[in-house]
Amino acid sequence: MLIETEQTPNPATLKFMPGRTVMPSGTKDFATPEEAGASPLAQALFDLGDVTGVFYGYNFISVTAAPGVDWAHLKPDVLSVLLDHYSADMPLFSGGDASGISVPPEVEEFPEDPEDKDIVVQIKELIDTRVRPAVAEDGGDIIYRGFNKGTVFLQLQGACSGCPSSTATLKQGIESLLKHYVPEVLEVRAA
Repeated sequence: MLIETEQTPNPATLKFMPGRTVMPSGTKDFATPEEAGASPLAQALFDLGDVTGVFYGYNFISVTAAPGVDWAHLKPDVLSVLLDHYSADMPLFSGGDASGISVPPEVEEFPEDPEDKDIVVQIKELIDTRVRPAVAEDGGDIIYRGFNKGTVFLQLQGACSGCPSSTATLKQGIESLLKHYVPEVLEVRAA
């Protein structure tokens, strides 16, 4: 089995592509070892000790290393865990699938005005068709959290969370795109 790796814009995160579907639908972000308990693979990666984040996308796994960790030393260990997992054909989640996996309760949702329904539909469509594919290429995902009084609230996950260029991505990239197509958008903020 060949697992390809790619750099991401976040120097602390590498993207690993096992050559097969990881998550058939949706994504899953593990920001702590406690969250990783739902997934044997994520738990094994956190158990390496130098991993601070694991993110599952459609056909990739992004792994974030702790500050100061050299990827030259960590990468072979991550590849070994991934190879063991996929060679044994183990399930990604305890219980076999992602059912029951939900957004952590501490994630804030932002109230929306029902009159903004058409605007929200436009925003979500642009995020799904234009933004999400580009963010996935960089080993992450972007989650819509709300629209309130001209402000769009988004959450970055995976390699994009904590990336040095995430502010530029939000402000210069996503905000510009949304303002261009949806004049009611005044700004974009990280949730």
